[in-house]
Amino acid sequence: MAQAIRFDHPGEPSVLSLGPVTVLAPGANEALIKHEAVGVNYLDVTQRSGAVKVPLPSGLGLEGAGTVVSVGSGVTNVRPGDRVAYATGPLGGYATERLYPAERLVKVPDRVTFAEAAAVLFKGITAQYLLKSTYPVGPSTTVLLYGVAGGLGQIMGQWAKHLGAFVIGVVSKPESIERARSVGCDEVLVFDPQTLASDVAKITQGRKVDVVYDPIGRISFEASLDSLRPRGLMVSFGASSGAPSAVELSTLNTKGSLFLTRPSIVAHTASTAEYQERAADVFAAVEAGIITPRIWNTYSLADAVAAHEALETGKSAGAIVLTP
Repeated sequence: MAQAIRFDHPGEPSVLSLGPVTVLAPGANEALIKHEAVGVNYLDVTQRSGAVKVPLPSGLGLEGAGTVVSVGSGVTNVRPGDRVAYATGPLGGYATERLYPAERLVKVPDRVTFAEAAAVLFKGITAQYLLKSTYPVGPSTTVLLYGVAGGLGQIMGQWAKHLGAFVIGVVSKPESIERARSVGCDEVLVFDPQTLASDVAKITQGRKVDVVYDPIGRISFEASLDSLRPRGLMVSFGASSGAPSAVELSTLNTKGSLFLTRPSIVAHTASTAEYQERAADVFAAVEAGIITPRIWNTYSLADAVAAHEALETGKSAGAIVLTP
């Protein structure tokens, strides 16, 4: 019988529990997937904790890879036996098998393992839209990138460097400096909100950066704004330290006519065509060696609690994958 992680109320990782679930035959436009690997993302943590609200009780997980078992009526893009992956909802990836909208399944290239696919697709799509749509990073771009030692940050560092950017990485502890350099960072700073902006100014000889990618939130927001050049772009796309405080529009003016955005993967994968295009770009980048899925640790599905603890406490140093 199929097994899945469920939770009835938000809270600490211990609210997650593994149990049997009934999986029906696929309906119209659905496919039944047998998971070989499941990706763990920080968004999962925020949904479990209640920082991001989801209807409860609920499953968890937005990223998985495996084999198509069967398909429902109207499905033409995949067939039983296909190697596939997905990123984005509906929730329910933390499971041995599940039903999923067939049009949102992506074929996994032969040279990419299931574990690599589950480690890279959600984070890769996020990196892709941030670097190519939110701000078109190129050879003349100077980037400030937080969390560069983590799963998403490692992908963004590699890809930004490939695009020609000068990358200033921000890490939480000195032990992560070499890891940040290994994924392409030209300079690495250990986060200190009191000195970050002045350190960035020194590195850039006073020019500061074109774009800041900040998934930290409350404790980093002011330092991020102060690190931007006039008319630079602040990209706030996470809140691991809590949501940033409200911003007076006049603040953006006084700090140099800054731009501010809060993008989401949902808005950048709303149509199937756009989703498939971004996913294809991610797998093409993997096959070309532009980005490399770096799996820090693999846990069994039954150990999802430990996986969340590692991610939430900052113990992890790369992507985390669950194996059913």
